[in-house]
Amino acid sequence: MSDSAESVAKAFAQAINQHDPDRLADLMAENHRFIDSLGNAVEGREKMRAGWAGYFRMVPDYSITVEHALADGATVVLLGVAGGTYAPREELKPENQWKTLVAIRAQIDGSKVSEWQVYADNEPMRTLMKKNR
Repeated sequence: MSDSAESVAKAFAQAINQHDPDRLADLMAENHRFIDSLGNAVEGREKMRAGWAGYFRMVPDYSITVEHALADGATVVLLGVAGGTYAPREELKPENQWKTLVAIRAQIDGSKVSEWQVYADNEPMRTLMKKNR
């Protein structure tokens, strides 16, 4: 029995919260596509495994709190809050913490995430990156 689209999307969010690029890759379709909140896309499981590993170094406590999930067939929308601490020199300083509302659209193909698109205001993170240059 295959997992529901919603449970696959939630498992992907959980793997993000566990900072586990290998588990994320296991949940990705080979042709996985990630689209950030500015519309930039990265395609391919291995590129995104490396992308997540890099992001977790930059924001080591990044997490997504899923407050609502809506599913329509293979499409799942997760609504909640994302946040973490920008750590350019591997230091978790309270003044570098940020939080923002997030919406994620996940396209599920069987038991794999074929697309993960994030809609969020990344200005808090961009401000911290500029401040910490």
